[in-house]
Amino acid sequence: MQTIKAAVCHEFGKPLVIEDVRLRAPEMGEIEVTLDAVAICHSDISYAEGAWGGTLPAVYGHEAAGRVTSVGAGVNGLSEGDPVVVTLIRACGECASCGSGRPTGCDTPYDGDHGPLTTADGGVLHQAMACGAFAEKVVVHHSQVAKIPEDMAMDAACLLACGVITGIGSVVNAAKLRAGQDVVVIGAGGVGLNAIQGARIAGARRIVAVDMSEGKLEDAKAFGATDGVLATQEKPWRAAKKAMGRGADAVFVTVGAIPAYDQAPRYLAGGGRIIAVGMPHSGDMSSYEPVNLAAYGQGITGSLMGDVVVKRDIPWMIDLYAQGRLKLDELISNRWSFDQINEAIADTNTGSARRNVIMLR
Repeated sequence: MQTIKAAVCHEFGKPLVIEDVRLRAPEMGEIEVTLDAVAICHSDISYAEGAWGGTLPAVYGHEAAGRVTSVGAGVNGLSEGDPVVVTLIRACGECASCGSGRPTGCDTPYDGDHGPLTTADGGVLHQAMACGAFAEKVVVHHSQVAKIPEDMAMDAACLLACGVITGIGSVVNAAKLRAGQDVVVIGAGGVGLNAIQGARIAGARRIVAVDMSEGKLEDAKAFGATDGVLATQEKPWRAAKKAMGRGADAVFVTVGAIPAYDQAPRYLAGGGRIIAVGMPHSGDMSSYEPVNLAAYGQGITGSLMGDVVVKRDIPWMIDLYAQGRLKLDELISNRWSFDQINEAIADTNTGSARRNVIMLR
């Protein structure tokens, strides 16, 4: 066991506490990664606010990058010193979901209460999302990482662990968007901007961003949106359809707001699909008229983590970044030190940040 610093949640809705915790060595199939950067995702905040329950105390954080510093037995293709992205996608490789090429839906459960973390006195410390990356180091399953180039900046690389793959993956994997199709993206935050990038990369004809903020709509255009619609106007779907000249082939709901889910079907063309990406709180309910979906051949599809395959999709996105076709640096709003993590979370909660990144080294 070694002692590291981690930002621990002891009570839902309260500030995280940076304290000493214990981290065991990697076991079969695991690696240890010393982290350089970890971004703050709204999912971390929702967990810390108690939106989805869970064990406390806990260490959140799941969008990280660093270097491998120890390798457990049975791990191939990774060595000490390798720079990697660390994701929450832990895949056994043997269940039906993994075998069908859908590792984001791995059926093998993970018990974060009995993971590599314990409190300083040996008590239970939950490793949230199989990651626990609000910490100096993590021990994770080898399936959760992808190598990155030696010269790639860690603050940009860590974004590939969640927000980028979720947004782009929802377009190319879940929606299977074709060149020439029309898209609406509801919510121009971190994930929404990446859905917009994904639609641009996939060759969408029109990409309409819908958001409550004029500033975010301007951001959206910088990332590839052709049009912006304020969600605060009366019947914003009419403005979106006017911009496209028709309804959308795909509507991506990238925020966890129920009004966004309620309105999403109104943007659709016949045969169009809603891609549910944003995560509302447990118990929140949306409503729609199913007769319309049936009559117009429309549908709703959920997309978890962009349905990505870590070792296939992350290298592809790194290559797009190297070519200048994928924006990563521009997604970073601010860089913070580890002891500023609560300020960074508060700033993220204002809704103005694309992504805040904690620099650990």
